[in-house]
Amino acid sequence: MRVRAYVGLGGNVGGGGAVRAAFLGAAAALARVDGVTSVRLSSLWASAPCGPIAAQPEFSNACAELSLASCSATALVAELLAIERAYGRERAREVPMGPRTLDLDLLLLGELVVDDPGPPRAIVPHPRLFQRAFALAPLIELAGPELVVPGFGVAGALLVRLGEQQVRRLGPL
Repeated sequence: MRVRAYVGLGGNVGGGGAVRAAFLGAAAALARVDGVTSVRLSSLWASAPCGPIAAQPEFSNACAELSLASCSATALVAELLAIERAYGRERAREVPMGPRTLDLDLLLLGELVVDDPGPPRAIVPHPRLFQRAFALAPLIELAGPELVVPGFGVAGALLVRLGEQQVRRLGPL
């Protein structure tokens, strides 16, 4: 039985070329995770930073669709955190919603709803997915607007509700 997982990718440190390279490297690392049989990437998207640090570069965003033989949410989150660290991200030392080299968030894992205190903490669906156009737009590109986000609704409708949040497609990753 195959499960589809969706991972949000984000970053804004080092310029567009560095972020793109980090995304492609992260996709290659995801393909090597035990149980992953394929990885498919969305286009590259851009969004304005949100949060307490207004003076930071624009974010690049994408989504990776993983086909998994099987995997626990906690194990997958542990893999995502290890990949982030390999790209220089130190979550404990950064300002929340501030600049980062690479951000990998588990958005969905099949139809599962998980709140595992960990460590690491695994919450699926991502608890703020319904508030983030920069995550929903690339997710919808891969999974379609009819995708149901357990507990939140249909992805396309969720994105429409976020009309004021601007994201723009930059092109293929």
